[in-house]
Amino acid sequence: MLAGLAARKFPVKELLPVASSRSVGNSIEFKGEQIPVISVEEAVERKPDIALFSAGGSVSLEWAKAFTAVGTTVIDNSSAWRMDPDVPLVVPEVNADAIGDDLLIANPNCSTIQLVMALKPLHDRFLIKRAIVSTYQSVTGTGQAGIDQLEGERAGGQATRVYPHPIDRNCLPHCDVFLENDFTKEEMKLHHETKKILGDEAVSVSATAVRVPVVGGHSESVYLEMERSFSVPDVKEALTLMPGLIIQDDPMADVYPMPVNSAGKDEVFVGRIRRDLSEEQGIHLWIVSDNLRKGAAINAIQIAEYLQKSGRFRK
Repeated sequence: MLAGLAARKFPVKELLPVASSRSVGNSIEFKGEQIPVISVEEAVERKPDIALFSAGGSVSLEWAKAFTAVGTTVIDNSSAWRMDPDVPLVVPEVNADAIGDDLLIANPNCSTIQLVMALKPLHDRFLIKRAIVSTYQSVTGTGQAGIDQLEGERAGGQATRVYPHPIDRNCLPHCDVFLENDFTKEEMKLHHETKKILGDEAVSVSATAVRVPVVGGHSESVYLEMERSFSVPDVKEALTLMPGLIIQDDPMADVYPMPVNSAGKDEVFVGRIRRDLSEEQGIHLWIVSDNLRKGAAINAIQIAEYLQKSGRFRK
């Protein structure tokens, strides 16, 4: 988030780094300046314009409303508020108009963000009725512990496991915890969040989420069935017009999205666009994005940019 704020030249008049009591008094670097870390209580007292939350659901549930009570706009990157009917769940290119006077705004799940970036222009034009999604998710989605397990296993040493099985040279169809319906929480996030962001409960979404030994980005194999007739060139045209979406689709020249190329980029990449062989109204897509950037930090910053441009913080 800090790197994104600096790179995108967001107009930060004053940065207030907040952490737990263990870290208060330490410093972080922002744009070449060392800035002391403060407590969450002090941050609330300072009444900032924006609070970017990324400290987990329990922290968000405890503190988000304390900030909004003093007039701060909270952009929350946890799952705590995403499905609250009173909290907008926003990908700016898709549904920025969902933000009204709300002081609490939820940032969607990383896999959902890149999915709806491709689904939005197709749903607007062809009306998606069904989506089947298989994700191939980077270990970065688990945080530093996931990276440490992968690197430790690759080095041949003893790695502290954050996954129930080895991840190096393996694929785990197990992202987050399993629920009573045998889907995982990650898979159900795709089911519920996609409907909310597209504003259409009729869109049916089923997902299988797989953790893969990759550092750099999430990939998704997506099958769509659409109500209205289409041609593949029509689909490509609709995707081309979507801001923040880049088509990489020349398979004969070995051109298609890959996480190794998406790492460090803010866009979502789409390729392998082809009509289904068994269903006339079906089409396949391959969607890739850096889950830490557009899938998390950059999307939150883009929400702040939208609010800034709309005049939210004028005094």
